[in-house]
Amino acid sequence: MAPVPPRSSRLGTAVRRLVPPTPLSRRLSLQSVIFKTGDGAFLTGSAVFFTQVVGLTASQVGLGLTIGAVAAGLAAIGAGRLADRIGPKRTWAIGALLAALLFGAWPFIDGFGAYAAMVVVYEILDNTAGAGQNAYILDVLPEEERVTTQAYLYSAMNVGSTLGAIISGVALAFDDLTVLRWLPLLTLVLGVVNAFFIARLPPAPHDLSARERSGPRVRPAGPGVLRNAGWLGVSFFSGTLWTNQVLLSVLIPLWLVQETDSPHWLLAWLFGTNTVLCIVLPAYTSQGIRTPRDGLRRIWVSTAFFVASCVITMVTHSTAGFLTVTLVWLGHVTVTGAELAMSSASWAFQATLMDPRRRGEYSSMGFLFSGLGGRWAPALYTWLAMSWHHVGWLLIGAIVVVASIGMHPALRAAERFRDREFAGATPLEKTAA
Repeated sequence: MAPVPPRSSRLGTAVRRLVPPTPLSRRLSLQSVIFKTGDGAFLTGSAVFFTQVVGLTASQVGLGLTIGAVAAGLAAIGAGRLADRIGPKRTWAIGALLAALLFGAWPFIDGFGAYAAMVVVYEILDNTAGAGQNAYILDVLPEEERVTTQAYLYSAMNVGSTLGAIISGVALAFDDLTVLRWLPLLTLVLGVVNAFFIARLPPAPHDLSARERSGPRVRPAGPGVLRNAGWLGVSFFSGTLWTNQVLLSVLIPLWLVQETDSPHWLLAWLFGTNTVLCIVLPAYTSQGIRTPRDGLRRIWVSTAFFVASCVITMVTHSTAGFLTVTLVWLGHVTVTGAELAMSSASWAFQATLMDPRRRGEYSSMGFLFSGLGGRWAPALYTWLAMSWHHVGWLLIGAIVVVASIGMHPALRAAERFRDREFAGATPLEKTAA
């Protein structure tokens, strides 16, 4: 019988598993902490900021986010081409810097028109940075490290979000709108530091290729992403499944503020719980994810958690006091389960179904079709829940179940296209334009 390792040894092994194993993954993780601290500080109090500082209704908040998200999805086509043209790291750094500077205007926004314009500009810049980041990570990492490293980055982002939630929780505890009004300036400062940090990362192969490009214009070899209907379908349905983030960041906080008797400080507790779970668990929940079929199984786990969150949260419309607080918290925890399962599935899809010669293009079109699949959710989900209550929450859950069913044929088509068109392709393979 094998000896049982002492408890201290098991604890040490568990702690070490939370630390990224390579120098580059540690640098990327630190960047994620910096970015998400600023982002989380603003996001945690955003429901109160938009409704009480800017003076919007819940429906206006959701509508503005949907308008901005649709605009960003359309602009993502150009963002992906920019990443392939000037390099993913440069695209990432420029987009992150401009998005950070935009937070300097938030304290002065008043009314729906200015709010919607700001959201449109911010979403375009943020998605441009995201297209560069996604292409950079897949480009710079060896294939065998991609899913594992993305799990560590996800944990690191949630460390930052936890720090941001603590900062925002302190601001909310003052119950002073002046403090909350100027909180975006902290996000601005940390965003500028983040952009500088990105610029100091080592170049990926496509960055070096863009820097050394000369002579006749070239384009990646192989068919364009628009011919890969399977990938577009996977992106579309993934966008719908990722609307768990709308529950986390928009709908449950708005529901708490406007439809329950829960105290506002509970918002910080909700976001803090979510991010702590997402710090500790990704290294474990990503285990065993190697193929798209593994990812598909996680899709259904995510869907089960999502529906459970809808059912739990809708009940709080008719409860009061400590029971409401407990159920709102439990609804947030279950939707965190949906987030974790969906994350591991997405990493598998990105690592195995994207043409390595056209990562910027695949990322940008993935953003666009993911947006088509889910960017409407802030407005629709807010309207359904706030207007129809119990029936609305059940319809929200049904939408996600339908998306999970649609993922099956889309995934099979994407696998067939990969095996036929770019299995074994090299990342920097080019043809004359």
